[in-house]
Amino acid sequence: MDQNNAVSPLWGTVLAVQANFYRVKLGAEGQRGRGAEGQRGRGAEENFPVPSPQSLVPSPELLCTRRARLKKIGQQVMVGDRVQVEEPDWAGGRGAIAQVLPRDTELDRPPIANADQIILVFALAEPDLEPFQLSRFLVKAESTNLDVSLCLNKSDLVSLAEQKAWRDRLSAWGYEPIFISVYDGSGLDELTAKLSDKITVLAGPSGVGKTSLINYLIPGIEQRVGEVSGKLSKGRHTTRHVELFELPKGGYLADTPGFNQPDLDCSPEELSEYFPEIRERLAENNCQFSDCLHRDEPNCAVRGDWERYEHYLEFLSIAIARQEHLNQQSDPDAVMKMKTKRKGGNQFEPRLEAKKYRRTSRKTQQQKLLELYEDTDI
Repeated sequence: MDQNNAVSPLWGTVLAVQANFYRVKLGAEGQRGRGAEGQRGRGAEENFPVPSPQSLVPSPELLCTRRARLKKIGQQVMVGDRVQVEEPDWAGGRGAIAQVLPRDTELDRPPIANADQIILVFALAEPDLEPFQLSRFLVKAESTNLDVSLCLNKSDLVSLAEQKAWRDRLSAWGYEPIFISVYDGSGLDELTAKLSDKITVLAGPSGVGKTSLINYLIPGIEQRVGEVSGKLSKGRHTTRHVELFELPKGGYLADTPGFNQPDLDCSPEELSEYFPEIRERLAENNCQFSDCLHRDEPNCAVRGDWERYEHYLEFLSIAIARQEHLNQQSDPDAVMKMKTKRKGGNQFEPRLEAKKYRRTSRKTQQQKLLELYEDTDI
């Protein structure tokens, strides 16, 4: 067969996963990869195949299944994966995923591969911006090791003086927020430039305008928008699953199901790495002890008068309690166990012996009676 007439492989990006089906966007975007230095762009074509002009396909998207061999080797397919598609059925819009290219990044919650950055979206009003909640989201975002940016929506509802106060406050935290308003369009050009040619994860609490923002950035998508609950001043969840949306000027936007409080699943030792203020202090001075947790240790370079220090201490207590809980689960000889009570409170209780206080099952009782009967001489 003539090499020029050979069928070129089809490559694409997984936009959505539902049940056992994968919606794949075909084209050059599927080939985005990092070079030897780990950066996207130049050198990518040396790592991953790039389709020739002859490989252009008549349909931009296919609904695909996963090859059985991928399932046998335990290869999962995630939103954002770059995949090879075989046996396309152009009339039916179907195909089969035969290969998953190596991932540059991988998030478990939300499950997204090859993301470049996280943009946290919060509202300045309706609902009001809560510093502690914002701090928790920032720590969780920093733990992903992706670039983190902060976008403050509904700027039209607050004065310029309030905006400046928040800008100065968040600058001390180590962040330079982008002030936007979906209502009047202010600040959206700056945000659009930041999204260009990247896979961006949008995250934040419900009701801050993420869905409205996506509808603005991607005309015609028309996601369902929910109203803010008047009773709790919280947003109602409108996003149901993770999905990538293609931006008009290049790149993808991942909207994630709204949640009010992200989990803090880092270790106590890792927590300090997710505060820019702590990183800045440790770059200038060192603590006396290498395992310093920055609480009451002597000669600590971090402890001091900075706004989020109280947030750090509260998050640290959560991380320590979680670590102790994990240690007890792996230690069968532990005499205490931690139980989660109402409203998220934790309480330690005595651990009962596994078999001493356990009722014997009926099956075991019947087996013992049968053995006793067989051993009895009549």
